Amino acid sequence: MKIGLFIPCYVDQFYPKVGIATYELLQKLGCEVHFPMGQTCCGQPMANSGYQYLTKGCDANFIANFAEFDYIVCPSGSCVLHVKEHLHDQKQEELAAEMRKKVFELTEFITDILKVDSIDGNFPYRVGMHVSCHGQRGLKLSQMTELNAPFFSKPEQLLHNIKGLDLVALSRKDECCGFGGTFCVTEEAVSVKIGQDRIRDHENHHVDYITGGDMSCLMHLEGILKRQKSPIKTIHIAEILNSMEN
Repeated sequence: MKIGLFIPCYVDQFYPKVGIATYELLQKLGCEVHFPMGQTCCGQPMANSGYQYLTKGCDANFIANFAEFDYIVCPSGSCVLHVKEHLHDQKQEELAAEMRKKVFELTEFITDILKVDSIDGNFPYRVGMHVSCHGQRGLKLSQMTELNAPFFSKPEQLLHNIKGLDLVALSRKDECCGFGGTFCVTEEAVSVKIGQDRIRDHENHHVDYITGGDMSCLMHLEGILKRQKSPIKTIHIAEILNSMEN
């Protein structure tokens, strides 16, 4: 299958290793992966701030870059959810509607489309899993704890066979990190306080790393960790799944 690799702008600019890990991982799983060089922001920041009408150029550019692929895969649940719910083009609405169905978050694509339930790797550390709100509540990547329903987690399922990885059970496993896109700018104090509370849960469980499927959430937590001079590090789940087994 022919995959279009959709890399969020902040990953491209600040965390290129996440994009590379995603590319390598998909190749290892047998996919033909392409990175369209003309891709830019999906338009989510504007939409989050109430300026959805300003994203028309982003939508047209997204369609131009990704229309040819069988699937579009992205290591960011929030960007995927935005495209799934908001990709439109008056001149190509039928094509836009079809493309909305072909966009997948990385772990969702691996488990639901490739039908891979475990990946061999090596990451000998104690790890806390941060569940992003967009991934959980929008894409249904894992079960919400407030529901009286059987628990599942597509990201956690993929981590279980990683050699040496100790995935801890957090006290509040699906609590928001406080990032919220442009919310962290307009409501800085509230955003930081929520992030500090989220980190405290990981600290109480003595993790070495915090992982997750959204680098935006991890970027927010990483900033707080560095300011607190914490030894805890952040790492995207793609980097763990792409780790080599020894």
